Amino acid sequence: MKDTVEWRIVTELDPSNAEPLVEKNYGDSFEDTNLETVLADLGKGRLVITGAQTDVCIRSTLHGAFARGYDATLVSDALTTGDHTQWGTPSPDQVIARTNLYWTHQTAPGRTAGTGLTNDVNFAGAHFDLSRIRWERCPPLAASDIPCYVVT
Repeated sequence: MKDTVEWRIVTELDPSNAEPLVEKNYGDSFEDTNLETVLADLGKGRLVITGAQTDVCIRSTLHGAFARGYDATLVSDALTTGDHTQWGTPSPDQVIARTNLYWTHQTAPGRTAGTGLTNDVNFAGAHFDLSRIRWERCPPLAASDIPCYVVT
């Protein structure tokens, strides 16, 4: 819930005054947020997505982006999710592997989807060296509800 300790941004992710802030309440980061306006203002149509809660937030945001016409690349080795096997779900490794496999094969007219590794993301025919991105601004790869978005 907003304005609680759980809602607080961890120090490692504290945005600068120049960085836009998107307050998220649902799995899909586009749902009932200003993310689409922020991206439009920045002139961005290609998203490179990493983060936590692969089976909920990441998948929802990928689909939200793709359905809204954005190109979306999932960074396959920069994901994590909690262990919910006690409730009958697959292991975190299986969840991540399935998400990577599924997203590798997504297609739609006029949009590009795919997966790539941290240091070798190819996107819409262009290569991005993500090793130069300040990954320390992203949350550590541990179970969390805070996805990290790198917009290229």
